[in-house]
Amino acid sequence: MHRPAIEGGKPVRDTALSFSPPDIRSCEIERVTEVLKSGWITRGKVCDELERDLASYTGAKHAVCLNSATAGLFLSLKIAGVGEGGEVITSPYTFAASANVILHAGARPVFADVEEDSFQISPGEIEKSITGYTRAIIPVHFGGHPADLGEIKNIAKKHNLLVIEDAAHAIGAEYGRRKIGSGDGICVFSFHAVKNVTTAEGGAVTTDDEDLIDKLKLYSLHGQTKDALSKLKSGGWKYDIAVPGYKFNLTDIQAAIGIEQLKRIDENQNKRKNIAQRYENILRAFDFVRTPKVKEGMVSSWHLYPVLIDFSRLKVDRDRLIESLTAENISSNVHYIPVHLMSYYRETFGYKPEDFPVSYSLYLRELSLPIYPQMTEQDVNDVGEALCRLFQYYKK
Repeated sequence: MHRPAIEGGKPVRDTALSFSPPDIRSCEIERVTEVLKSGWITRGKVCDELERDLASYTGAKHAVCLNSATAGLFLSLKIAGVGEGGEVITSPYTFAASANVILHAGARPVFADVEEDSFQISPGEIEKSITGYTRAIIPVHFGGHPADLGEIKNIAKKHNLLVIEDAAHAIGAEYGRRKIGSGDGICVFSFHAVKNVTTAEGGAVTTDDEDLIDKLKLYSLHGQTKDALSKLKSGGWKYDIAVPGYKFNLTDIQAAIGIEQLKRIDENQNKRKNIAQRYENILRAFDFVRTPKVKEGMVSSWHLYPVLIDFSRLKVDRDRLIESLTAENISSNVHYIPVHLMSYYRETFGYKPEDFPVSYSLYLRELSLPIYPQMTEQDVNDVGEALCRLFQYYKK
């Protein structure tokens, strides 16, 4: 049995394997350079091009690019009139942005627990959480695996509720043979640095609702009736402020990166899928490890690879396992600390860990492994070798 590096053995790797570096190639650099040389670097024609490409890829009629998914979620709530006195149901098993935007809109976030087998918000728990104050549901496509949109939208229709999909992880994913963000409703993507498609920072909303898109564009640029490029034209100084908007626009520099990223999304997604399959093959040897599965009729973007580990079967806890992987030069992570465990939400709403028992249980067992298209076959083998070494050494 090989001794782990943290116990004095030789590390699996000589160099550190990053957890989720951006996939930036020469084409992105060249396209950004073109924009920098063009004389126009804020929102303009390149953003328009990315919006057309995104709409075409997802199948939606319209897309608008913003400076973050957070902006897209918030503006979607704001424009729909969700605010003071209202409640919005979302998952506790997510990054805090999904809940924070509800507070920013003036409403109250209400958590519905997730399903044990998928990390996704439970339709049954949503139904139980609906009150006379409920105005919307924000399902989160955690890890790139789609939530049960069919059942969620049926519940929303029955109770006359808005559905805004938090698809920060899910560009390229599919539900029922349709791309996530195909236009049937409101869908919000993230283009943050670690996402499957990046613009360094950024996000987008896709929908078939042209009126919503017009309002999103209006609100994202201070409520101006003309954008910056239009104001350069003769007489362009004459514009109005129609609403007290925000500064949430993307720039052409960022959009240039996104355009090139989107061109190879399918290629990169296939690489992620292959890595996931190889992890599955390696980890099936350990009956105390549960790997993620894609439900029938769905396609995952494989943004994350979250495994669940029964630590009662090991002599170490998760912190020590992460330290041990780091000693082997393998990066890992935890997704996520549930929102109801964060101090603001605990202190403001009085939440306890056991209030959402499935989310809490998943969190205690979860470990995310690196999964990204630049990983080589040797990189994946190194992760597998490190895990096998540690599991065998620390197994009770």
